[in-house]
Amino acid sequence: MTIDWWTLGFQAVNVIILVWLLGRFFWRPVAAIIEQRRATAQQNLAEAKTKLRQATDALTGIEDTRAGFDKERGAIVAAARQAAEQARTTLLASAAKEATALIESARAAIERERDAAEKAWTERASRLAVAIAERLVGRLEGPAVRAAFLDWLLEEIRTLPDPLRSAVAGNGVVLETISATRIDPVEQDHYRQLIGAAFGVHPQITFKVDPAIIAGLELRGPHLVVNNSWRADLTRILAELGHDRS
Repeated sequence: MTIDWWTLGFQAVNVIILVWLLGRFFWRPVAAIIEQRRATAQQNLAEAKTKLRQATDALTGIEDTRAGFDKERGAIVAAARQAAEQARTTLLASAAKEATALIESARAAIERERDAAEKAWTERASRLAVAIAERLVGRLEGPAVRAAFLDWLLEEIRTLPDPLRSAVAGNGVVLETISATRIDPVEQDHYRQLIGAAFGVHPQITFKVDPAIIAGLELRGPHLVVNNSWRADLTRILAELGHDRS
């Protein structure tokens, strides 16, 4: 086999020229493009990492905000429950107070109605007692009845202290004797003597008729009142009954 060194030399030169041309006009631009793309990729990767970090931070912030919202929601729910409980307690207290006020008002109304009813029955009883007394007086009126009331009047006068009897009936004092029916002059003189003897002095005594006392004798003066009649007894009895009911 024969080697053509000239041809081999020319080929070697062509290869060297080709490599030089490729290295100058092809590989350098391609390498620059590759380097530029690598730098761009590195920049994009760095930006991506930055954005990932920002996204992670944002997600962490969102989680913190969400946790804050949950905490705030719990506080709001607790406050709402407390407010609802307080409102319920206040409402129950107000309702209890209103119920108590209604009960007290009802009791007061019942008491007023009861007192009014008792007063009305007392008045009816009083009128009935007066009517009965008047009818009984119509059957019992006479010297014996007047004598009984006169004895009671004299007994009450005698129970007064001596200085008081002299003071209320002496020194020209005028006493008034009141009866339910007219007393004739003869009985009047008799009454004057007995009443004067009971006082221990002899005051001036006048007589007056007042059917309202029903029966009995009442003695009145400037400083003395002796209620000795059925009207006075009925008034006293009704007052005692009213006091017993209270």
